[in-house]
Amino acid sequence: MGHGHDVRAVEWTGQGLRLIDQTVLPHRLSHLHVQDVDALVDAIQRLVVRGAPALGVAGAFGVAIAMLQAEREGWDDATRDAAIDRIRNARPTAVNLAAGVDRVRPLVPKGLDVVVAEARELLEEDLRGNRAIGRHGADWILARTPDRPLRVLTHCNAGALATAGWGTALGVVRELYARGRIELVYADETRPLLQGSRLTAWELRQEGIPCLVQADGAAPGTILRGLVDAAVVGADRIAANGDTANKVGTVSVALACAEAGIPFVVAAPWSTVDLDTASGADIPIEERAPEEILAWNGVRAAPDGARAFNPAFDVTPARLISALVTETGVLEISAGATPDRAFPR
Repeated sequence: MGHGHDVRAVEWTGQGLRLIDQTVLPHRLSHLHVQDVDALVDAIQRLVVRGAPALGVAGAFGVAIAMLQAEREGWDDATRDAAIDRIRNARPTAVNLAAGVDRVRPLVPKGLDVVVAEARELLEEDLRGNRAIGRHGADWILARTPDRPLRVLTHCNAGALATAGWGTALGVVRELYARGRIELVYADETRPLLQGSRLTAWELRQEGIPCLVQADGAAPGTILRGLVDAAVVGADRIAANGDTANKVGTVSVALACAEAGIPFVVAAPWSTVDLDTASGADIPIEERAPEEILAWNGVRAAPDGARAFNPAFDVTPARLISALVTETGVLEISAGATPDRAFPR
């Protein structure tokens, strides 16, 4: 099979973005064509496009969409700038979205072609970086796990769909599989929209990689029963001290790995590290609509009048993170190799 490298969550058409609609996978592979700012903000908020690196690329191209719409609809600069701000702030936790916008925004006066070229460069960097993350992560894990095919657990979707097209955590899994070192992947189903069962399991099926989908709440028990050799997850924002925000449910995986004495690995590009955020306590945690918890598929599950707490992310403390794998190599976070020490301000 091996189609993972063909999956493009975010593509520039010349007039706008062609996005894989990740809300309807795995039942249909359909695309959404986004040519205005309202549609892009909606797509980001509904998780049509999701995953920190992919959001960065979408944000960068979003600036170009705002420029085209401004020209089409005769906006003044203030209206255009406000529209760019709306894209930048569409979701708060992943640092990559704002960073992608901020990277191309200074080029707006130089015109559309320059903005698009820089957004394309961001996409290409992400692809190259993901391949390197896969190699570094596989090397590090193989040096610290039994000499046999491994059972790896992952949470959420940090694959081609979450990136420019290869994957961070799933990039590591793909690399291990290419080396003949994957026995099985446990894919946590993942709230709020079953990103694991719908998206990760779909990507792994495309590649022919053996996979078991399990409930998020099953993960710690699976780990403590000795059924897992290592866990690999992505990240949405990594603080200067190594604390890491990722999809809600990640911290229970990390706690179980620490108890079981197996590696808990975060795989993410350097662009996800935010040296301006001192610790996890400073990371804004997105809270999503209560309906995602109180209803399922539009059918009410909770009693009328019940209220919900629906954080989309949780923070894993640095002390629980065995390794942070980036395109530049591996930092052993729990041993004290934190991002701010690697690249001090």
